[in-house]
Amino acid sequence: MANHKSSEKRIRQIDVRKESNKYYAKTTRNALKALRGTTNKEEAGVMLPKLTSMLDKLAKKNIIHKKKASNLKSSLVKHVNSL
Repeated sequence: MANHKSSEKRIRQIDVRKESNKYYAKTTRNALKALRGTTNKEEAGVMLPKLTSMLDKLAKKNIIHKKKASNLKSSLVKHVNSL
């Protein structure tokens, strides 16, 4: 257990950030699954900019790595163009 007030605060902060990161990561995974599952090109075209923005924000906050975000965006654009 923590012996200092600062380490107790750090543990509380980590827990709060972990919940927030988990929420954003799960929301993104659901959006990725929805985009990959669609077969309608117009619908996918509307979803793609929103998902790209979401991935950029996650990379900026260091929830996911910036290269992972780039790779995901690239594969999604390929998927949308193949529809």
